[in-house]
Amino acid sequence: MNIIIKNQKGTGSEVYADALKLRTLVFVEEQKIDARLEIDENEDAASYVVVYADGLPASTGRYRETEKGIKMERFATLSEYRGKGLGRIVLNEILKQIGSTDRTVYLHSQESAVGFYLKNGFKVIGDPFYEAGIKHYKMQYPRTSFAKTL
Repeated sequence: MNIIIKNQKGTGSEVYADALKLRTLVFVEEQKIDARLEIDENEDAASYVVVYADGLPASTGRYRETEKGIKMERFATLSEYRGKGLGRIVLNEILKQIGSTDRTVYLHSQESAVGFYLKNGFKVIGDPFYEAGIKHYKMQYPRTSFAKTL
């Protein structure tokens, strides 16, 4: 499998268009999340990463600054590419782009993905909660882990 990683800040690019296609397929069509919840007011403020497998968009994620730190979000991998390491490539690319920081790096993980993030150095913070009708956990990336990933 030939892998290419592309990234772009904001909504005016092919990368964003491909990220949105992936999110629509995974969240709206597969998970039945209301399409109105998938696109938010933070689209243009975020930076996007898309992994292409053999020329096709296969996995994506984004990150952005918030009042609480740097939030990683909207991770989505097409079902036929799951288990092939593409989500980890997206995650590592975002961590590389964030670099060493004093800011808190966090995400809201669907319950089904908590194990993936735990394996990649994240810690669960607090009690579960619901977003878009799906159980989530806040997870944080320890600042000490940046030295290991960079």
